[in-house]
Amino acid sequence: MQKKGMLVVISGPAGVGKGTLCRALLTQSTDLEYSVSVTTRPSRPGETDGKEYYFRSKEEFLKMIEDGELLEWAEFLGNFYGTPRFHVQAMLNQGKTIILEIDIQGAKQVKSQCSEGVFIFIVPPSFTVLSERLRGRGTESEEVIQNRLARAVEELENVKDYDYIIENNDIDVAVERLKSIIVAENSSTKRVAFFSKEE
Repeated sequence: MQKKGMLVVISGPAGVGKGTLCRALLTQSTDLEYSVSVTTRPSRPGETDGKEYYFRSKEEFLKMIEDGELLEWAEFLGNFYGTPRFHVQAMLNQGKTIILEIDIQGAKQVKSQCSEGVFIFIVPPSFTVLSERLRGRGTESEEVIQNRLARAVEELENVKDYDYIIENNDIDVAVERLKSIIVAENSSTKRVAFFSKEE
């Protein structure tokens, strides 16, 4: 059998545990790849180009946008971040499953170019739990937390644009559900092709 590569896009409100979920998934599944973003922010001690990020100048990044080399991009706190098409395509060409953790706006950009991707939305058990998680970080003001909660309400209206919803109440259960979706999608007839008799 020949298997096509698969792009898995994971989104959800701030504080829902997307990063924790993705890290746990990658720890348990050695056949998955994590998408490496391009950024214009300076590299930090211990970071390697092509591993944590692809580090580029602002001019190089803007040229990548102009040349259509990014599946999506955004500006955050004066720096640009984006998903390089060449990295994703290289993984897909090797038949690998690549995980892209991204916000809803980025996911929309990706979906417009990669309709065959699998789009998964992570939701909290309740807004009360989400609120507790955001406050538990201890890193943001009450005003920022309220803004994040208000944004979460808006983001949940986009759930219909995703293929699956996973409630992150118990991290182990959520990881198992995520793994199950990936296994099922990788076994889909639209991704697996049998060799012909001639081959």
